[in-house]
Amino acid sequence: MAARRALGRASAGQGERVSRVTGEPASAGEADPEAVARQICLRMLAAAPRTRAQLATALRRRGVPEDAAEAVLSRFADVKLIDDTMFANAWVESRHHGRGLSGRALAAELRRRGVASGDIQAAVSRLGPEQEIDTARSLVARRLAATRGQPTPARVRRLIGVLARKGYSQALAYRVAREALEQEGVELATAGVDLSDAPDEAGEMPDGWLPEP
Repeated sequence: MAARRALGRASAGQGERVSRVTGEPASAGEADPEAVARQICLRMLAAAPRTRAQLATALRRRGVPEDAAEAVLSRFADVKLIDDTMFANAWVESRHHGRGLSGRALAAELRRRGVASGDIQAAVSRLGPEQEIDTARSLVARRLAATRGQPTPARVRRLIGVLARKGYSQALAYRVAREALEQEGVELATAGVDLSDAPDEAGEMPDGWLPEP
C-alpha cells in the first residue's frame, strides 16, 4: 500500500516539469531529464518488478543524463519502488517453486539482472539443500513415467538432463535419477550403467561414464 501511494506521488510529479538549468518551469519544447527518467521507470515498473540496474540500463539507453538518472533511481529506492533485496527474495521464491530452478540457476539469473552479491546470497540461502533435493525429486518424478520403455541408460540421461537444465549439479542429478529408477526396481549395474564412475564430489560427470543406449 505504501509503495502504491509512493507510485502515485511519483506519477503526479511528472507534471512538474522544471528546467535543470534555470530552475524555472520548463518550456513546452524542453523535456526535463528527471521527468523523462521518472516516466520511463514508472512505465517499466508498471509492467513488472525491476532491479535498479535494469532501470539504470534502460535510462542510459534512452539517453537520460547520468545525474538525472541517479537522482530518480535514488528517490525511487527511498520510497521502496525499487528494492533489490525484496526483488531477489521474490524472484527466488517464484522461480524455484514455479519452475523448479536450482539455487545456482537462480543466482545466475539475479546476477544478470544486476542484483548485488550479498542480496543474491541471502535470497538463495533461504532455499536450503533439503528443499532443493525435494524439488529435484519432484521434477524427476514428473518425468519418470514418460521414460518407461526406453533403455535404462537413455532413461538415466534424460532424467539427468531434466535437472541439468534447471541448474542442478551433475552429482545431485545423478543421485536423484538413480534413486528414482532403483525405486522402480531397475538394476542399473545389470542394465549397463557403470556405478563405479559416479560423479565426483565436485559434481563433474567423467567423459564416457554412461554408455550410449
